[in-house]
Amino acid sequence: MDPNALETEAQSAIAAASSPDELEQERVRYLGRKSELKQALREVRDRESGMTLNALRERLETAFAGREEALRGAELEQLLGEESFDVTLPGAEPPRGHYHLITQIRREVEDIFVGLGYEVVDGDEVEDTYHLFDALNMAPGHVTRSPLHTLYLNGDTVLRTETSASQIRVMESREPPVYMVSLGRVYRRDTIEAKNFPIFHQVEGLAVAEGITLGDLKGTLLHLCRAFFGEDQQVRFSTDFFPFTEPSVQLAVSCFLCNGAGCRTCKYTGWIELGGSGLVDPNVLRNVGYDPEQVSGFAFGIGLERIAMLRHGVPDIRLFWENDLRFLAQF
Repeated sequence: MDPNALETEAQSAIAAASSPDELEQERVRYLGRKSELKQALREVRDRESGMTLNALRERLETAFAGREEALRGAELEQLLGEESFDVTLPGAEPPRGHYHLITQIRREVEDIFVGLGYEVVDGDEVEDTYHLFDALNMAPGHVTRSPLHTLYLNGDTVLRTETSASQIRVMESREPPVYMVSLGRVYRRDTIEAKNFPIFHQVEGLAVAEGITLGDLKGTLLHLCRAFFGEDQQVRFSTDFFPFTEPSVQLAVSCFLCNGAGCRTCKYTGWIELGGSGLVDPNVLRNVGYDPEQVSGFAFGIGLERIAMLRHGVPDIRLFWENDLRFLAQF
């Protein structure tokens, strides 16, 4: 895709739009989820290209907004020029919807990692146990394999408990380096409570190349946390265990309600866990045909609902699923 040619074409289409409806059609054509620009952003693998395409998107959004304002003004002037129009009548503009808060968070995460040169990968919500468990180094007796934890459809087919299977499929299909994030819904047999729900959303990231270290992982997650929560939010890394990473670390941020003093929401620890991470276990690399003596990598998984709760002070995850417009309209 030639960004300059696309911008010239889009600007011409914006200028040629003679009504708000025509302009909206062009907006979908050039900025919609299936547009050439959106697809190019999903396939970006380097920082420079990501910055160029994001800048192009911002310029087109500004151009569309300016043209829409001009067309609306022209319509109003035309109405005011008609003798039958009563200017004392109150306006009745229909309300315009907006994205759900989780969708907004998802798109912000995508933009952050596209800017870092990562590829956005869409995975399947129905997975086989090899890609979800075996290739990720999960032992036969691991709790995640239990039907009490995971929703089995039949045999070795399950609803994915995490988006990590996408990482395995990407590594199987190409040689290093790999820089990718996979976002989407996941399913677990969790008890519904303030911080847990059987359906939620995750972002999982993977970087595999020569010389990847734990410092690279820490720097990446710090960048993500600062982009979402600001420089003042405290971030903590603590040791943990996950079958697919070694060493493994847990990422947590200071509680948004008590500012680290300790309360019921953070179980009086002062911290709220965001997700797990660590260096990719050598066995996982071997399972996809990579040589752990030549390459290394890091992986992480974070719940999007947790990010939204921390950022906006939402005390209960169930609010995201109740479709209460009094809540949703705040975002």
